[in-house]
Amino acid sequence: MADVTERMLALLSTLQTGRPFSGEELASRLAVSPRTVRRDVERLRGYGYPVETQPGPGGYYRLVAGRTMPPLVLDDDEAIAALLGLATLASARSDEEGTLDDAATRAYGKLDQFLPARLRPRAAALRASLETDRQRAPSVHPQALADLAEAISAQEVVSFDYTDRRGNALRRRVEPHRQVHLRLRWYLLGWDLDRDDWRVFRLDRVGDLVRTGVRHSSRTLPADTALAYLRQGMNAERRRVRLTVRAEPEEVADALKYQDARIERVADRETGVDVWLDSWEWLVLNLAFLDVDFSISEPDDFRAACAAFARRLLAACA
Repeated sequence: MADVTERMLALLSTLQTGRPFSGEELASRLAVSPRTVRRDVERLRGYGYPVETQPGPGGYYRLVAGRTMPPLVLDDDEAIAALLGLATLASARSDEEGTLDDAATRAYGKLDQFLPARLRPRAAALRASLETDRQRAPSVHPQALADLAEAISAQEVVSFDYTDRRGNALRRRVEPHRQVHLRLRWYLLGWDLDRDDWRVFRLDRVGDLVRTGVRHSSRTLPADTALAYLRQGMNAERRRVRLTVRAEPEEVADALKYQDARIERVADRETGVDVWLDSWEWLVLNLAFLDVDFSISEPDDFRAACAAFARRLLAACA
């Protein structure tokens, strides 16, 4: 990495993850010698970045948290990703002030001042060239997300008003464990203390959130991930369909973009799919647009229904 500025940005970006790195690890990441790493760290200190050093065996470099630091520095790819990320959040429109999409819209217009001067023309060009579809989504307030994040980190019980899908409003006491974003909705997975069980709450239905200061012990999540648990609940009334499609994963993902599906390549131009559906008709309708061969492995009644439909199609064309 011959360009010093590029190397310094890469070093700073690595250290900004917050975890410690050994000199050897940094040297390997930057493709330089440990001596160059030491010089670059000293340069960062000269710019005002508080880099902590632990010498000797087990030594490390780490950017000290909670200290006054110079303005944020992003490299080219990070600046583009930040702009696109804010644009995506801003597109989930709720038409309410103080919500997450409103904050993203405001930040989207301010990011330039935090970028290096050489990146500002590129950011302006990207903004001028970009249009995003405005998608209607429930409003969520950034403060609620931040408060829950801190409560989760501190293993602290929270209480809040919650309106269920029937319109009933109740006060809930919950041990918060994970926040999940899925299909333009924000969810909280937590242990409901009044019901003595795991529950998922939509954050747009949460109000008057209070951190109680009461600590709770760790619990084992009810699934491999909070996202997996959320999907299990959403798909409880649906059937899992397993099939193989003679197409690239990207083509299959495009055809099934409105379905909850797990898609992976299993061979050259062959894609394995697990998809959760209410009826076999939805599957046939989506796959018809692909115009490729496919085979259904399970469930058997879906296979039989598709076979009967195929016979009717053949008879209609005879």
